[in-house]
Amino acid sequence: MNKIGVMLEAFRTEPLKALTLAREAGADAVQFYAGVGPLDLDRLSLSERREFEKALQKSGLEISAVCADLGGHGFAIPQDNPERIAKTGRMIKWAGELNCRTVTTHLGVIPADPASSVRRVLAEACRRIDELCGACGVRLAIETGPETTSVLHDFLTGLDCPSIGVNYDPANLVMVTGDDPIKGVRLLADRIVHTHVKDGKMLKQTDPAVIYRYFAEGGIGDMRLSDYFIETPLGEGDVDLPLWFKALRDISYSGYLTIERETLNDCFEEIQGCVRKVQELLGTRTE
Repeated sequence: MNKIGVMLEAFRTEPLKALTLAREAGADAVQFYAGVGPLDLDRLSLSERREFEKALQKSGLEISAVCADLGGHGFAIPQDNPERIAKTGRMIKWAGELNCRTVTTHLGVIPADPASSVRRVLAEACRRIDELCGACGVRLAIETGPETTSVLHDFLTGLDCPSIGVNYDPANLVMVTGDDPIKGVRLLADRIVHTHVKDGKMLKQTDPAVIYRYFAEGGIGDMRLSDYFIETPLGEGDVDLPLWFKALRDISYSGYLTIERETLNDCFEEIQGCVRKVQELLGTRTE
């Protein structure tokens, strides 16, 4: 049976209070950023880490995944990778200590050309991270979005890294690449180790590399992301959620369904509504 997770940061409050809100919203688990923000493991003192861990245990919530995303260009810039891989390794170790078996990240934009130098850099980073994951019994899940599922599948097939899988976010595919999120589930199948439940619409197509460059560099000229895509409440975008859930059932996916929703107002009500929507789709809602 799939369990429902929520991103802790979605509640837009400090982590300990967010744990309480996640429980009240009806979630079974949480995902949180461990590389940036208030739970950046390199900024937390040992006592602060223990306080969070104790609160997590007291809440009764599981950890669906630890978000190890470090922003920027992911692992596409070779000179940045020694430090980024080292920090990713520390997050992997912490995840293992928390009995969490999945960390997620944006790897960077994978070029379609197998001979691309950037693709080789990303592959080498994955191989090094795969070793770190194997030592801790943890998997790295690459989030979908910057490339089509076909390109991601080909890239992973060429890696031969057993601890590298996929964090499947259907809205990223719809909003950025225009890829079919239902067919992608069948293609990636047993590589999917975690999911984000999200919805959205593409407003105008452009090169996905341009979109992710905007994210990485904090803006490009007078470009506005709102001209290209919009995240929507669940059920109001172009992700066919009933079909997507069916596709996940068809591949026997039994992992977490983690709600990722960015909203400025009424955070708790919005997230609670998302939890109820997912419960309806799973057929587990009792009220």
